[in-house]
Amino acid sequence: MAITVRFFASLRERMGCEQVVLDSQDIGTVAAAWERVAGDEALPANLLMAVNMEYAKADSVVRDGDEVAFFPPVTGGGHAC
Repeated sequence: MAITVRFFASLRERMGCEQVVLDSQDIGTVAAAWERVAGDEALPANLLMAVNMEYAKADSVVRDGDEVAFFPPVTGGGHAC
């Protein structure tokens, strides 16, 4: 029974890995998955989250076999020419 947690962009560098596989026991929400991988670091307010490739919120339910993804907000580039 496992949940795969993936990190993208600058979060990958910050966490020191691309993904972590966690025992799904005691992980019921996206926020609980973050707590398990980030320890004492609070869930950033502007962090984007997804469960099984669909945007999610911190209180979204996570089940065995799910993939949880965390990534920083995407900023726009310049303007079209």
